[in-house]
Amino acid sequence: MQAETAHLFAPLTLGGITFPNRIFVSPMCQYSSVDGFATDWHLVHLGSRAVGGAALVIMEATAVTPEGRISPQDHGIWRDEHVAKLRQIVEFGHSKGTRMGVQLAHAGRKSSMSRPWDGPERVIQKSEGGWPNDVVAPSAVAFAENYPRPQALDAAGIARIKDAFVAAAQRAEAAGFDVIEIHAAHGYLLHEFYSPLSNTRTDDYGGSFENRVRLLLEIVDAVRGARPKGKPLFVRISATDWTEGGWTIDDSVALAKLLKPRGVDLMDVSSGGNVAGAKIPVGPGYQTPFAAQIRKEAGIATGAVGMITEAAQADTILRTGQADAVLLAREMLRDPYWPLHAAEILGQKMSWPAQYLRAAHRDTPARKPLTKQVD
Repeated sequence: MQAETAHLFAPLTLGGITFPNRIFVSPMCQYSSVDGFATDWHLVHLGSRAVGGAALVIMEATAVTPEGRISPQDHGIWRDEHVAKLRQIVEFGHSKGTRMGVQLAHAGRKSSMSRPWDGPERVIQKSEGGWPNDVVAPSAVAFAENYPRPQALDAAGIARIKDAFVAAAQRAEAAGFDVIEIHAAHGYLLHEFYSPLSNTRTDDYGGSFENRVRLLLEIVDAVRGARPKGKPLFVRISATDWTEGGWTIDDSVALAKLLKPRGVDLMDVSSGGNVAGAKIPVGPGYQTPFAAQIRKEAGIATGAVGMITEAAQADTILRTGQADAVLLAREMLRDPYWPLHAAEILGQKMSWPAQYLRAAHRDTPARKPLTKQVD
């Protein structure tokens, strides 16, 4: 992909959708669901980021099966009944002119665990609403000593998970989501399959690079087939395991070259999460070079994520062709109105919700709700 001259507030077209700016809200687990159902917390949390002007708000890791949750309080989309509340959230986002996305996920061997704020990290037992005996992975290798030892998936189990992703994609469409992102990062199930550190299989889903990426490719094909034409499909990957003998950035480039012709519109480029105790050089924009390399060598649009906090920093990433969009997480928790503030800092005009115009500059336009549907 040739680097283009773009800035943070330039429009971006992916699939059949043109986003008015390149600020996306990264999926962030809220650990606030009940039996997989979204709550008013999600409506307010996601809705406030839509009010703040992000072009796309992506809902947190949303489990395609109940056993695919990280914790019992994780969000889910494995039941038709989950759709109604999701539709309410999507419609609110659309009323504020924002596109809405959902990240479909399966936690694999990192499931049935406690929430981050519930004390020391531990396995949640069946008596507490957990499923430690039903945790699955490509191989029977635990993530760490304090995690459950998973069952290795057999052929029937793999088929069920593929079917679950397709059903989840269909429910996401029923809820009105504009974008689906497949979560294949951070040591969760699909990352576990493609990393040689967690996949010791000897069948068609293990061993060679081609075999280890097979499940992700099959799920991408199935989900793409279940999506209407023009609806963007993202894939989040961990570009490296940060561990010798693990998944590498070169592997990620090779994977991206396989995903692009399958209809993936953007690679959301993160890293790590599959090795307990991996030494990761965290710092401002530390993952951006991975997005830049994948963009350049695989010719696919990328999103940069990780320690992007300043308007000038985000703008520079785009102007220098390192990525096509930026995904903000913690900074959006600190400031839901980051896009509005960034526009002012960078001297860009940006529409505001009509309800907030009295606080804006005199010539600020009012934001319009989304009305036109994707073809």
